[in-house]
Amino acid sequence: MDENKEVEVEKKEKKSDSSKVGVAAIKYITYLIIFFGILWFLINYVFGQLL
Repeated sequence: MDENKEVEVEKKEKKSDSSKVGVAAIKYITYLIIFFGILWFLINYVFGQLL
């Protein structure tokens, strides 16, 4: 019994990398915090002096 069988094993992995989502969320939340910090600074110190 000398049978040569070629078996192809195909693995399908679902691409759901939650760490990339977390890194993107942290990055954009950081951008928002910096933006609102600059906005707060402008309102309090720059425009506050004019009013």
